[in-house]
Amino acid sequence: METSKLKAALLIVSDTASQDPSTDKAGQVISDAFADEGSDQWTICEMEIVPDHVLTIQREVCRWCDGEEFVNLIVTTGGTGFAVKDDTPEAINPLIHRHAPGLVHGMLAASLEITPFAMMSRPVAGVRNKTLIVTLPGSPKGAKENLLAILKLLPHACHQAAGQDSRAIHAGGVGKLEAEARVSNEQRGSHHHHTHSHGHSHGHGDHIIPKAHTRPEERPVSNDPQAGPSNRYRKSPYPIFSVNEALKAILDHTPSPESVTLPVNDSLIGHMLAEDVQASEPVPAYRASIVDGYAIIVSADGPSTKGVFPVTSVAHAAPGEIPALIRGQIARITTGAPLPLSANAVVMVEDTTLRSMTDDGKEEKVVEILSDAIKADENVRDIGSDIGASDVVLKKGEEVTAMGGEIGVLASVGKQEVAVYKKPVIGVLSTGDEIVSHERKGPLRLGEVRDCNRPTLLAAISSWGYDAVDLGIARDNPDSLEECLRRALQTVDVIITSGGVSMGELDLLKPTLERSLGATIHFGRVAMKPGKPTTFATIPHTKDPLTGSRSGPDKLVFSLPGNPASALVTANLFVLPALQKMAGKPEPWGLPKMKVMVGKQVRCDKERPEYHRVSLRAGDDGRLVAFSTGGQRSSRVGSLRGAQGLLCLPARDSVIEKGEMVEALLMGGLSGL
Repeated sequence: METSKLKAALLIVSDTASQDPSTDKAGQVISDAFADEGSDQWTICEMEIVPDHVLTIQREVCRWCDGEEFVNLIVTTGGTGFAVKDDTPEAINPLIHRHAPGLVHGMLAASLEITPFAMMSRPVAGVRNKTLIVTLPGSPKGAKENLLAILKLLPHACHQAAGQDSRAIHAGGVGKLEAEARVSNEQRGSHHHHTHSHGHSHGHGDHIIPKAHTRPEERPVSNDPQAGPSNRYRKSPYPIFSVNEALKAILDHTPSPESVTLPVNDSLIGHMLAEDVQASEPVPAYRASIVDGYAIIVSADGPSTKGVFPVTSVAHAAPGEIPALIRGQIARITTGAPLPLSANAVVMVEDTTLRSMTDDGKEEKVVEILSDAIKADENVRDIGSDIGASDVVLKKGEEVTAMGGEIGVLASVGKQEVAVYKKPVIGVLSTGDEIVSHERKGPLRLGEVRDCNRPTLLAAISSWGYDAVDLGIARDNPDSLEECLRRALQTVDVIITSGGVSMGELDLLKPTLERSLGATIHFGRVAMKPGKPTTFATIPHTKDPLTGSRSGPDKLVFSLPGNPASALVTANLFVLPALQKMAGKPEPWGLPKMKVMVGKQVRCDKERPEYHRVSLRAGDDGRLVAFSTGGQRSSRVGSLRGAQGLLCLPARDSVIEKGEMVEALLMGGLSGL
């Protein structure tokens, strides 16, 4: 058998992806499956994206099959369902010379172990000339499940289709074939009560039963939107995480910061330095006066500085040539101006009197110095006395603040640009048919709710110092939601959604992320109050199937609860630390913590830790005192007004008494204390 790698070509069938290739996720998943599970037997030699059009599909397939440089395998993805434009089977069937129903059965059998909706797929498999063709679903997860069910057997089929000697291939029997394909025969013996001892043989030994290659934990656990409300989960399939477990999962999957180079101007504000900054030149770059007065030459063995001296030149704090000074002369000098050559001290103007002017009356001619106590280097700043050349003036991880000090330092040492960490761009999306813009005029209809989450979250992100993009409102429709998310993924690094993550039949975020976008949901519930349905997912960035290189890090998705208090609390607890890590902020990440005194008795929740919204005031002893902002129901918008902190209440069936000290997370400033 040949040892050279088999050539495979991928054909993505999608109207959407043909217009915007970045929306395709199945191609990457299939390429990964060949790389990870293909036993190093495959090379992906070509990938094309075509629209759902029969002739276009056929043209690409024939191009790969009918020439001398044929590929061994063509894998298509998309267009195998029952939608009006799902024409892939109709395009492929007429091209097949010899059908392969066993491969079709294998894919369906593996998928049916996962979901009965596998019956809604119309796969095709067969050989044209010397090329094997297999069609897969358009869903990334469905495509992977189908491919992995047959992948280990495809080399055997491709070698035969390419014309290799069948007798030589099968020498050694089915056991040898199974060993080469790395498939197990354990399934054939496990169904002892349903054997296939029917007295016939197919020449290759017993049937090789297809085996699913995905583990249960890798399969979608979200509701299937196509299954209808009667088949939705009655209990969440997601394990409940503690707050600390959720934070660890988030930070483990948050990309490391990326550095960029920016000019030294106000565009640096809010960025973290990506490297130490060394001075390009000393400050000051010359010996400078620190007072207004007169430059003079002072020496221990020379004449007294007290006396009458001619003023031979003027040194202003402006660039230009200054004549050298000789003993017995002085030069008028201003603060910050360079000393003339040979001068080594400056006499303050307060220690002098004017004796005479020039004939035109415009300049000083003779000045009397009243003190003989002037010493060398008095009132002089030496070169590099503030900042030496190559001194580290700012350290990696320091923030360039809006106060201006850091920009001033950079400018003073001649830096024109510096390396900083890129700040993530965050998109904010509200979801729900009931949600209407807060800007819409007129009264609400029955069931409508003003969207307060989106403006609240946008304002919070801005206050944290990051750029936010308003993604609008997505309706409770899988297609609408998927379109909004795909569009957002092209422009933002992090998506924050609110609503649609609970257990209702129209809570579509988890299914859309998992089933349509190929996302990995790392957690779907958190033991906290408010914010239990909080969900965190990552979406892999598009990978080049030929090179295997990613064009960027994974995108983060925070799906927050729809109730306003829950959305803001969980944004502060979970989103902020991730943004800070992405932006290169040194640890610790998240809201600052401190102990505060409880101003009034507060009851704890006996089942979940609670993050109680509080205002803060300074007590007579200087300690901060926390007062509840009122009713803490997660839908109560009023509890957000004036909230300056989150009181961290433990899960216990008791109360926190007035005067007790409790840990709090500080939100924003502490104005008005």
